[in-house]
Amino acid sequence: MLNFTLSRRFIQIASLLLGTSLITIAAAAAEESITVVTADKMLDVTKGTLIDHPQITIRNGRITAVERVGAAIPAGAIKIDLAGMTLMPGFIDMHVHLTGDPHYGGYRGLEFTDNFWTVVGVANAKKTLEAGFTTVRNVGSSNYDDVALKQGIEEHQIPGPRIVPATYAIGATGGHCDATEFPPSISVPTPAVANGPEEIRATVRKLRKYGAEVIKFCATGGVFSKTDSVSGQQYSLIEMKALVDESHMLGLRVAVHAHGADGIKDAIRAGADTIEHASLADDEAITLAKQHGTWFSMDIYDDDYILAEGAKNGTFAESLEKERMIGLKQRQNFKAALKAGVKMVFGTDAGIYPHGDNAKQFKTMVDWGMTPVQAIQAATLNAAQALGRTADVGAIEVGRYGDLVAVKGDPLSNVTLLQSLDFVMKGGEIVKETK
Repeated sequence: MLNFTLSRRFIQIASLLLGTSLITIAAAAAEESITVVTADKMLDVTKGTLIDHPQITIRNGRITAVERVGAAIPAGAIKIDLAGMTLMPGFIDMHVHLTGDPHYGGYRGLEFTDNFWTVVGVANAKKTLEAGFTTVRNVGSSNYDDVALKQGIEEHQIPGPRIVPATYAIGATGGHCDATEFPPSISVPTPAVANGPEEIRATVRKLRKYGAEVIKFCATGGVFSKTDSVSGQQYSLIEMKALVDESHMLGLRVAVHAHGADGIKDAIRAGADTIEHASLADDEAITLAKQHGTWFSMDIYDDDYILAEGAKNGTFAESLEKERMIGLKQRQNFKAALKAGVKMVFGTDAGIYPHGDNAKQFKTMVDWGMTPVQAIQAATLNAAQALGRTADVGAIEVGRYGDLVAVKGDPLSNVTLLQSLDFVMKGGEIVKETK
């Protein structure tokens, strides 16, 4: 009785202050969104099995019931019947660069003002969401652009996926996460270049201050940096340990750019959560990853795009040569790591190829050893675990967001169906629907 009296008194006071009727305020407070989605089948990613005739109830953006068709439907619910379709959880890409565009390779990006890339990110966020990737981990952007995109999406200013931002990627002077394509006479702002344990710790704190929800650092050289060796280690074990310890103390997980075997192994020993690329992982690195429970995020699709389109997009000749050196080896090591039982997530490096094509990697993963179920689990259940966000995303379960995708037919028989979805929903709101 006390709670009812206080609530009623609050509404009365609010109506006097705002000049709004008691009935209007009470009605707004009681309003809720209810959607019921039915389909022919649903993939239970936890069990790896298909369920016939699912019925999913979503209230105010979150799933409140997972039942079979025929269960009671709440009064006032919006009904969506996806006849002939298979439902899956919204996909998660663990390695994207939303403000990147492969058409501006090499020095071509210098034609544009700094904030041009924020605009690019707005367009790419929409493409990514419409492709069914309702959550992404953005592992590196300049000017804190990924935080800006996240805020714009959450404030409903622009469409896009849920973003876990890293802000800048941390790296050593002259390393992959530094600007290595300019002469000494040109100074480029590099706020996340840090050397030595204490400077690295301070950089982690700064990035967290300005919105980082995951920390990314470069343990080895890379393909698209101009002057370094793709396999060369760029941080010592002591430096990596300081970075990981500081990040974990702040409640942040750590993603590590690492192609070379030595850098991969030291990153695992330092306690990193995910290894990005893992291209040249040797047997010892694979064994360490399995022992430590470290996730591998291996972008094995984009080799096709880089070698086919890179030259015409202005990509440095050195970068194309590095890609030729590691592309096939990365795929072979993907297969070896999978066979050894290393935990795998779906990460594509979108931005190196066009955004919206993320789902092309499903077929590559299947071609190199995964079953279709394993590939989908990598982009749902596994990714949510690696993010630490199993309460929110990664499965169609009570309590998680109403993030759903669907295709006509059976994606377990033809995984290429995932490249052209017929239905996408984020938080109970339809993003894409093919009539």
